[in-house]
Amino acid sequence: MRRPEFVQIGALCYRVGQHGPDVLLITTRGTGRWTIPKGWPIKGKDSAGTALQEAWEEAGIREGKCSAKSIGSYASSKEVYLSFKKHTRIYVYLVSVTRVKESFPESHERTLKWQHHKAAANMVDEPELRDFLFDLDKLI
Repeated sequence: MRRPEFVQIGALCYRVGQHGPDVLLITTRGTGRWTIPKGWPIKGKDSAGTALQEAWEEAGIREGKCSAKSIGSYASSKEVYLSFKKHTRIYVYLVSVTRVKESFPESHERTLKWQHHKAAANMVDEPELRDFLFDLDKLI
């Protein structure tokens, strides 16, 4: 695999349910695949601040506590033009969710779904993200 060329920040949003942690997954705008909120670093914000901003814009997370440090990263690639792929390394931050709003900047472009973390692991394509989701109960 090629070395990642770009960096993004991801927000693994969760809440503790009756049977363990539930994860908030969102669909991508282009292909409709399930993933977590993520985006490019934001000037003037640290990585945790960027994770919270992306969680708001893409998933409506209005209140939550974000981990100060990344729990790790995973590789992803996106076809951006014909056969050109943008290889990206996504650094993941845990966001313990306390409030979600129905109306948010990308609410008309994405579908949201709360899933038990082990079921969520089976819904995503990236193997390393799948590992984070599957092991979430050990990470929090």
